[in-house]
Amino acid sequence: MAALGAALVARAPALGQRNFRRYFFGQVCSVLGTFIQAVAMSWLVYRLTGSAALLGLAAFLSQAPQLLVSPLAGVVVDRFDRRRILIGLQCLFALQALLLAGLVFFDLVQVWHLLALSALLGILNSFDLPSRQSLLLYLVDDRATLANAVAINAAVTHGGRFVGPPIAGLLLAALPESACFLINALSYLGPILAVRAIRADIPRQYALRTGRALVEVVDFIKQQASARAALAAVALINATASSYVVLMPIFAKEIFAGDSRTLGWLLGMGGAGALTASLYLSTRPRAEQVAGALPPGCLLAGCGMLGFAAAGLVDAFWLALPTVWMIGAGVGASNVAGNTRLQYLVPDRLRGRIVAIFASSRFGFDALGGLLAGTLAAHFSVLPVVFGQGLLLVGGCLWLLPRLRQRD
Repeated sequence: MAALGAALVARAPALGQRNFRRYFFGQVCSVLGTFIQAVAMSWLVYRLTGSAALLGLAAFLSQAPQLLVSPLAGVVVDRFDRRRILIGLQCLFALQALLLAGLVFFDLVQVWHLLALSALLGILNSFDLPSRQSLLLYLVDDRATLANAVAINAAVTHGGRFVGPPIAGLLLAALPESACFLINALSYLGPILAVRAIRADIPRQYALRTGRALVEVVDFIKQQASARAALAAVALINATASSYVVLMPIFAKEIFAGDSRTLGWLLGMGGAGALTASLYLSTRPRAEQVAGALPPGCLLAGCGMLGFAAAGLVDAFWLALPTVWMIGAGVGASNVAGNTRLQYLVPDRLRGRIVAIFASSRFGFDALGGLLAGTLAAHFSVLPVVFGQGLLLVGGCLWLLPRLRQRD
């Protein structure tokens, strides 16, 4: 076991550092519950309404606030204690999950409840991701291991995306959605205990003013061509490829004539692809190798979307699984690479704000893409929507390619 631990630390040096290791185990506890709830929520919305548009709207509300709130949240993160912010957020996340569980268990749930609680989740997420990602630098003793910490953190998230949906599918086949929401509420105990145990000197900017703080971020992005290209690529791939999650209940139920277990397997394959990509990047010895995965990640996801649409056209579930894996791997690699580029470009005094802009590009455009995809699928058909998004992603990636190769 000691030799295995030493080999693991040699490949993933961030795990050899005390503060990051505690944070890692806390994340493992929480992420599984998060994806179980996400699948249960999408299945509940579709079961109650049968509407692709409402599926897209619920996903939109759970992420759209990050378009507007995340930049302001970045100012809060740079000004106040990140640990206290995170602990408070985990308590609010647990309360949101408990409200969902209670509404479903007592058969009181209505569609407007789900939309309102999805919007609350989006507001909380606007503060959560900047707080987490900007904390990573202070959890590692050696700045050179920051890229490894970013990739491992993504691997935990994608691991939950791989394991969580199949588990959710099995739970939903036997239990009401309230069981999934209750599991998620209990899972937040892990990160609360982990963050309380972190011992690190984390700087704060007590006199930071909101207006000036946002102007500094805009000036930084204007001066950094690499930062602009990375943010554009992250926005593009999440506005297109990430929307497959919103459309997946339609594929599971209507295209492949399946049930909640079919949904779990499809989403699980996407999570497996993202997990594979993030694990691979976590073993790369140089940050440049991680950051360089952005263009191939976008192309891989675009090709996967084209293949997924073709699999649906010929009703080939066996072909859909590897193409969903490609989409997940491309999205996962692109987000890790984009985050890594920004983390190494940004000065420490802007870290919370720049990570918040990344979160806005990552999840805000994911929300816009999901809403648009759900609306188009309701009026036309899901297959041409996915095919068109794949073409847009491939074309946009080729246009951004020379800009992504620039170095500041």
